[in-house]
Amino acid sequence: MSTTITVIPGDGIGPDIINATLKILDHAGCDFNYEFADAGLAALEKTGELLPQATLDAIARNKATLKGPLTTPVGEGFTSINVSLRKQFNLYANVRPVKSFKGTQARYENIDIITVRENTEGMYSGLGQVVSEDGSEAQAMSKITRAGCERIVRFAYELARREGRKKVTAVHKANILKSTSGLFLKVAREIAAEYPDIQSDEMIVDAVCMKLVMNPEQFDVIVTTNLFGDILSDLCAGLVGGLGMAPGANIGEKSAIFEAVHGSAPDIAGQNIANPTSVILAAIQMLEYLGMHDQAKRILAAVTDVIASGDRTTRDLGGTGSTTDFTQAVIERL
Repeated sequence: MSTTITVIPGDGIGPDIINATLKILDHAGCDFNYEFADAGLAALEKTGELLPQATLDAIARNKATLKGPLTTPVGEGFTSINVSLRKQFNLYANVRPVKSFKGTQARYENIDIITVRENTEGMYSGLGQVVSEDGSEAQAMSKITRAGCERIVRFAYELARREGRKKVTAVHKANILKSTSGLFLKVAREIAAEYPDIQSDEMIVDAVCMKLVMNPEQFDVIVTTNLFGDILSDLCAGLVGGLGMAPGANIGEKSAIFEAVHGSAPDIAGQNIANPTSVILAAIQMLEYLGMHDQAKRILAAVTDVIASGDRTTRDLGGTGSTTDFTQAVIERL
């Protein structure tokens, strides 16, 4: 019986790169049914809402959702759609792997790091955001819970064990943020003791930034709180050639959303020149999540070979190929 997945094409280049990815999934023999739903500017134009109820229902109905980049209008009182989705479905784990691909214009050649970021608490929970009437003072509140810390750290260790990873580094700022980061570190140490088969490390976030730039090979799995995870996962993407090479998964108990982590690039929308790699890699994460390991391996091998050989690659990868050319090159290898 074929699996139904929810597909949100998104805004800007979203429909182009999602369409490319669905073709690849079909050619890899995934046999999915696709339930399409709108969010972002595309939804706002059709329904007057950034995140219509019909879309929320579709995500709730199906185990996995594949999502293109969405645009939240800036400074117009709209809440970030991504934050709304994470809260609505309690997608507490943001998993962002980065891996070096031969043929990219990246500065490093042997990076293989997974950042596991807590997705629902901390500075991004939106609590206590106040600006004084005269605009001279602003406040925001960071709140984390023991349960939230336990859940994300255990997720990171289980992921490490499942994927045969050797080390988990807990990243914090407990020397200054003694309450919130202190609680995270305390819990991380407790959980680390339950996994003697995996090497455990702890490091202050600013030192991690420096070490990621100087010697990123020392990192394997990073687990951290919301704000630090957001920043570090983008830094890691920069090590392998940018956000175009970086996928993301948002995973909860019942639902999971897999996405391209880059923006919607409205300046090149509809020009058939966008690199679909980020969303293809997100689809590979989705296949792994659904237990479809054979298809995941085959697609990854095809994409790796296309980029390494420079066959019809897009401009950001140093080639002159279009989105459809690149997609065709992947499909031929399948």
